[in-house]
Amino acid sequence: MSDILTTDIAVIGAGPVGLFTVFEAGMLGMKSVVIDALDGIGGQCSALYPEKPIYDIPAHPSIDGQTLVEQLEAQAAPFAPYYLLEQQVTHLEPQSGGRFLLRTSTGARVDAGAVIIAAGCGAFGPNRPPLDGLPAYEATKGVQYMVRRREDFRGKRVVIAGGGDSAVDWALSLPEVAASVSLVHRRPKFRAAPESLRQLDEMAKAGKVDLVVPYQLDGLEGADGTLSGVVVSTLDGQKKVLPADVLLPFYGLAMTLGPIADWGLGLEDSRIGIDQATGATNVPGIFAAGDIAVYPHKLKLILSGFAEAASACHSAHAHIHPDKVVHFEYSTTKGVPGAA
Repeated sequence: MSDILTTDIAVIGAGPVGLFTVFEAGMLGMKSVVIDALDGIGGQCSALYPEKPIYDIPAHPSIDGQTLVEQLEAQAAPFAPYYLLEQQVTHLEPQSGGRFLLRTSTGARVDAGAVIIAAGCGAFGPNRPPLDGLPAYEATKGVQYMVRRREDFRGKRVVIAGGGDSAVDWALSLPEVAASVSLVHRRPKFRAAPESLRQLDEMAKAGKVDLVVPYQLDGLEGADGTLSGVVVSTLDGQKKVLPADVLLPFYGLAMTLGPIADWGLGLEDSRIGIDQATGATNVPGIFAAGDIAVYPHKLKLILSGFAEAASACHSAHAHIHPDKVVHFEYSTTKGVPGAA
């Protein structure tokens, strides 16, 4: 991409807080370009728990992660954000007039009046098991690292590997649609909530989940990227093959700040220190909100990120338009574009 996208706000991160940042910026008359390393919006909500309920979003006694993302996307839509997905911001350069030039890993360039970093815990990706031929099975979705829709696994033989909450949660959920579910872990003890473990024990006794312990992943079987079996082994070398159409390894995420760490921001344990009242970092014109932002007594909640996004947008407006006074108006008074 050779053209430069010019915008008011460059939002780094398309998770819930990044999406709400677009809305808050729009309410102040500012346009946004949103950049994210993942291939879709939603951040960890979409990548890790799209169908799991969230209970602490105001006015929603329960809402699953993907529905929350879809509603935030609809809320931001009237302000026509431009999304740059599957790319990281690799360079950030201050320009004259307090503006910034951002370059991404795909060559895109963004000229922004201010930057709001809402990148959660930074760029993240799955910890991949060291198995021969893994890329070929990843390409055909024989090996996947997240569950976006349970329906995608209907009638399939699913092998889940891991011993934490994600592995156990999906072992409890997928038997409703899958032909079979096997859960592989290197030891009999799982690291999950007590109630989840109680349910897992009941489902195993009922034959709904096959607990393959103590085993670990050893290899993949199939042809032309089509998975047919997962080889597992004990520590003393005993092996067996589990029939499988899909392998779901849940070994956690590798998270990194990536190039953000080199931007001269005040970092505190891989988080960006901000002024709680304004969202401002130590670099004028760069703000942060959500899990990546830290200050004394910070609560790592989505609703905290929403409030931080609102403050950051007001501060960004003052940075871009230092001579323009914003008269605060409630949304019930001001409305949004296209609203009846």
